[in-house]
Amino acid sequence: MAALLQSGHLNPHPKYRTGLGFDAHELVAGRRLMLGGVHIPSKLGLAGHSDADVLLHALTDALLGALALPDIGALFPDTDAKWKDAASELMLKGTYQRVRAKGFRLVNADCVLVCDQPKLVPHSVAIRASIARMLGVPVDRIGLQAKTTEGTRLALKRKSIAAMAIVLVEGDCPCMGTVPKAAKPR
Repeated sequence: MAALLQSGHLNPHPKYRTGLGFDAHELVAGRRLMLGGVHIPSKLGLAGHSDADVLLHALTDALLGALALPDIGALFPDTDAKWKDAASELMLKGTYQRVRAKGFRLVNADCVLVCDQPKLVPHSVAIRASIARMLGVPVDRIGLQAKTTEGTRLALKRKSIAAMAIVLVEGDCPCMGTVPKAAKPR
């Protein structure tokens, strides 16, 4: 590694980095369904310690991964009572503060939601706008596709929702300073 750095073949401070995130939760009765920070009318919601917003969790992990930071479970553990029923927006915003503190900003994000029900296409504009607002970027920087499993068992049919996200971040002058602590839930 040191030889690569000295030879000039490996930039110690790359301008661009990518991150990939994934999350999945079971659909259960008695919970609100939150996706991308938007309440989706449904008889079922996602099981989880926080509001279980799989899309925001995948996006949070993608941002963390881009900078090789600990994953969402390490930073916002489900064993910590302060995150019980917390809005996943707080986790995403806290993570993006860490990204910004390291001297990077989001170029774009592309997200995929996988579920059979409810139908998500009618909510995609609101979800994209919600994520863009949270991250302070134009909505055209947030991509979203809603997919069904087409009868396969990829995501247990009508019993779970999965999300994937990939991000590209750009940094002009990456910092190695102190990273701010996670935001506290309200």
